Amino acid sequence: MISRSPLILLSLFSLFMISCAGVDQSRVTEGTEGNLEAESLPPADQDPVSDQDHFSNQNPVSNKEDEFGELEDEFAAVEAEPVFDPLSGYNRGMTQFNDGFFDWVVYPVSEGYKLILPKGGRIAINRFFKNLFFPIRFANNVLQLKYDKAAIETGRFIVNSTVGLLGFFDPAESWLQLKPHPEDFGQTLGFYGVGSGFHIVLPFLGPSNLRDLVGKVPDIYATPLTYLDPVEAAYAAETHRRLNDASIRLGEYQSLRKDALDLYTFLRDAYERNRKAEIEE
Repeated sequence: MISRSPLILLSLFSLFMISCAGVDQSRVTEGTEGNLEAESLPPADQDPVSDQDHFSNQNPVSNKEDEFGELEDEFAAVEAEPVFDPLSGYNRGMTQFNDGFFDWVVYPVSEGYKLILPKGGRIAINRFFKNLFFPIRFANNVLQLKYDKAAIETGRFIVNSTVGLLGFFDPAESWLQLKPHPEDFGQTLGFYGVGSGFHIVLPFLGPSNLRDLVGKVPDIYATPLTYLDPVEAAYAAETHRRLNDASIRLGEYQSLRKDALDLYTFLRDAYERNRKAEIEE
């Protein structure tokens, strides 16, 4: 019998199609090197406590200096948490390779796929596959003691698998306002205090770190597609899933790349910050 371990490699291989595009753009623009934007500061307290406070409230120059001081503190806070990146030389080279792979393979193939299948159909297929991955979300919500979210995920799976026609539609959210709560094993490790480890960019995968790379292994084994028989059917289904997802997210990655002064540090910092925020939610 053909070994199924290559299917795991295929899953990792194809993750690059969405790893860069999946970064939350709102987090990317906050604190990224060369792209840091400060949020507006709250107004100064208008209730005078002392003569000195009253004078500072009436002095716009002093207020501006205070604002600049707070902004400097924000910048210092960002710089105080540098990404552990001992493989920066390798990572930069691999980022260039992955970027070329996107231009020469992912983009043209996805564009051709878009011509064959309209966007509505591609979104429905994306929902179908997400519904199949319920075991990953459920298990990791339970492992993180988020029992209420695990219950919501169970309800979503039941409703979408029946009323939603195997997940091609999402009545659980549109009718019942049951929003998904995605969790993976990398987040579970972070929940229990496992550090991210060193940053690493993998061929075709894009940015990751040691913790998340280890976390992908149990998630892949929890993926129903892994157990399709014959194994060729599993290869085909996984490839189709990745291609379909990439066709929906093409514009996101191109937008991120256009805004980056340094593509590598842009993607690295955004990835690490995004994963930290997901773990803290």
